[in-house]
Amino acid sequence: MIDFLLKAVHFVVVIGVLIFIHELGHFLLARFFGMGVRVFSLGFGPKLLAFRAGQTEYRVCAVPLGGYVQLVAQDSEDDDTTEGFPPDTWFVRRPSWQRMLVVAAGPLFNLVLAWALYAGLYYANGRFETPASVGEVVQAGAAERAGIKQGDVVTAVDGAPILYFRELREKVEQSGGKPLRLDVKRGQEQLAFTVTPDLRPQKNLFGEDVSKPLLGVTSTKESVNIPMGAASALREGLAQTWEITAVTGQIFWKLVAGVVPVSTIGGPIMIAELVGKQSEQGLAHLVSLTAMISVNLAILNLLPIPVLDGGHILFFALETVLRRPVPERLRAMTTKAGFVLLMGLMLMATANDILRLIGGGSK
Repeated sequence: MIDFLLKAVHFVVVIGVLIFIHELGHFLLARFFGMGVRVFSLGFGPKLLAFRAGQTEYRVCAVPLGGYVQLVAQDSEDDDTTEGFPPDTWFVRRPSWQRMLVVAAGPLFNLVLAWALYAGLYYANGRFETPASVGEVVQAGAAERAGIKQGDVVTAVDGAPILYFRELREKVEQSGGKPLRLDVKRGQEQLAFTVTPDLRPQKNLFGEDVSKPLLGVTSTKESVNIPMGAASALREGLAQTWEITAVTGQIFWKLVAGVVPVSTIGGPIMIAELVGKQSEQGLAHLVSLTAMISVNLAILNLLPIPVLDGGHILFFALETVLRRPVPERLRAMTTKAGFVLLMGLMLMATANDILRLIGGGSK
């Protein structure tokens, strides 16, 4: 029971932090532009805690799976949020580019959060790398045919120095199967080999059949820790955030294209399960997962679906180009369609989560 409660607390904290940062982005940019903010709420439903500072009410509500910032005249000049706020603070009266930036700030803050978390991990723990040493040589593979042996250390590929096995793997994958010159240290000897990687059919991250260049070697079990200062940790954190963002964007695209099955979509139950498992592994694992979920939340919100931030950005972009607002009737119709689509996706994700639990949990 205690273990379950701890996992539940971790889940609520992770989701709460992600939602708070997202809404904070909207709030801060709105205030930067001088827009009025009526409510800043963390969670939905009945208020657990509320206080007022200036003209904004800050709330913590009972249902932690969400949050919102209520801007003054967010939808129209006729709503009931304008009382006490001068017209120049009304959201609908601000230039479309300002409204677009306020909406985009939420997803952007989620990406910045991921960057900060990854950078913090690198700064605290350094980076672990595997040296470019050959652990095993695959029989009849490209490396064995070229004369490479177990224990060899690859020092350069096509004249470019390398230190780590990751770099060797990247060079091979980028070769497209073309011959590579490998400079190798074998004991006290310095040798050079020309290796033509084998093109082998494999499944990529998305389950697609691809031809992948393979050298036919594995790494050793050895790893080294590289301490990182603040600047290098920020650079590595940014690179990691970009990599995760690119992969996440591809996954969403592959889902739309039908390459990735919709049965892989997960919802709150799956997230709670992952948070629970990673919290058992330690704080670093939980922080890394939080960063990854933050990137997913950013990309999801940027999808051009009405109701989501991306849908609002699309409307404001059209308003900027056409020099007039999108007709209210069209916005209302597409917003309803977007809401139905989003609810359908949430139901599907929840159904997938339940089926995973029935089938034995996530793998």
